[in-house]
Amino acid sequence: MNRIFLILIVSTLVVSCKQQSPEEQLKNLSGYWEIKSVEFPNGEEKNYSISTTIDYIQIEDTVGIRKKAQPQLDGTFKVSENTETFTTKIEEDSLHLYYSTPYDNWKETVLYAKDSTLHILNKDKNIYKYKKFSTFNFND
Repeated sequence: MNRIFLILIVSTLVVSCKQQSPEEQLKNLSGYWEIKSVEFPNGEEKNYSISTTIDYIQIEDTVGIRKKAQPQLDGTFKVSENTETFTTKIEEDSLHLYYSTPYDNWKETVLYAKDSTLHILNKDKNIYKYKKFSTFNFND
């Protein structure tokens, strides 16, 4: 009886730890994202309690843009004119974002992208953790 119970627990853990598909990540990438924290390769973490700028990401087909935006009290945004353009590629069962500017080229890897949470690994092995931005609520 114990053996059957152990097999059932292990099976449940394996199924629940299934990695998110890159296609699902791509569907959830567009939107306004507020940084929560950065996890460094040495295990240290820097938390952001408040940020005056957020990242706006928009994807169409395999091409995306990323801009900085400043949320306004009336629910609108001041969006930067500076745009980083990137292409998306699914390689080795991972979603990668390839950036190219006149000054540099780099790759980021999407580790997790759900409707309200985004984790991105950059070229320095830092993990940027974002939450979906929600407008200011002064009624609470």
